[in-house]
Amino acid sequence: MASSGEEPRGGSPGRAGTGTEPSPAADAAQLDTAEDFEVLEEEEEEEEDLSELPPLEDVGRALAPPREDAQASEQGGGEAAEDPQEWLDVLGSGLLKKKTLVPGQGVDTRPHKGQDVTVRLKATLEDGSMVEENPALTFTLGDCDVLQALDLCVQLLEMGETALIVSDAKYCYGAQGRSPDIPPNAALTLEVELLSARDAPDLELLSGKEKIELANRKRERGNFFYQQADYVLAINSYDIALKVIGSSSKVNFSPDEEAELLDVKVKCLNNLAASQLKLDHYEAALKSCNLVLEHQPGNIKALFRKGKVLAQQGEYREAIPILKEALKLEPSNKTIHAELSKLVKKHADQKNVETEMYRKMLGNPSAGGAPGKCKDKLPWSIPWKWLFGATAIALGGVALSVVIAARN
Repeated sequence: MASSGEEPRGGSPGRAGTGTEPSPAADAAQLDTAEDFEVLEEEEEEEEDLSELPPLEDVGRALAPPREDAQASEQGGGEAAEDPQEWLDVLGSGLLKKKTLVPGQGVDTRPHKGQDVTVRLKATLEDGSMVEENPALTFTLGDCDVLQALDLCVQLLEMGETALIVSDAKYCYGAQGRSPDIPPNAALTLEVELLSARDAPDLELLSGKEKIELANRKRERGNFFYQQADYVLAINSYDIALKVIGSSSKVNFSPDEEAELLDVKVKCLNNLAASQLKLDHYEAALKSCNLVLEHQPGNIKALFRKGKVLAQQGEYREAIPILKEALKLEPSNKTIHAELSKLVKKHADQKNVETEMYRKMLGNPSAGGAPGKCKDKLPWSIPWKWLFGATAIALGGVALSVVIAARN
């Protein structure tokens, strides 16, 4: 499938899409195990199960002030860069700060969300080691295509401005870091110069190849956020990708391009369902699974996730047939076997609870009591012979009354 170069790891600030290319070892680690229904849809292979990833840590520690003498000497900020009062606390939490090194052309030249911006970027760790350098990084502002620190602060840059950004790990690579050069929970210092800003291309005029590449970039960015356990931003990226795919077009696509767009759409919907499931958004996840199944009724991942969603909602009776259907398509899958066995047991326990509840409602709390005995104890359990005799006597009395009345 066509790809623009942005990878699921997608957080590197110095590459298109802010991500490093996955290594061959990472590709080889794609799962074909019992957990492959927990992973995201990839272009050709699948990534490792991410269900146990911890959430992003909300690092509460205050950032240490940058070594401004070193930064000023390296970046030519001079005395202006050494004045701590010139630091702008972007979010008011002390975790993301910006300082102007070279003034820009005025506030009216600041870029707007949705525009494609190009920046010059250098990224370093707190010890001063360089981890990224890109003379012309281009991304869509506000789409979370790059590090949050960069996406948030570039909106505050004036055209031609050079700024220093110091960011906590929360707005960079979080608790996961980026192997091998960025350790977990690492703060970054970014030197950024805004080079240009222009309106994003009209989606209606994109060729099939361009639309596929754009949608894949957004999807892969969602995969990066999923790996970081930031499921809200993952959902945001998948939604953007789906909007790109679903946008109207004034360009004719080839059958192969149409098929490829559908393939990307299905992957986005499956990944969207996985993220929604992580956040317990069951109705939304169920809708995403159903949309996949509309296009591909035999999509095993969608069937499996739909079964899991229904099970989470306690709908075992509906979930079990769906998982059985998935098992027919892939009988050797251990994950489906395990999930199905678990649901069958839960369903049986649920039925036992309901049966006991009905017994109590009928006045027989004993689980071992025979139904026949229960009926015998009911006040309306009257022998039929006695009932027949009483009816006959009543009818005889009526007939006798009629005869006496006739004689009189």
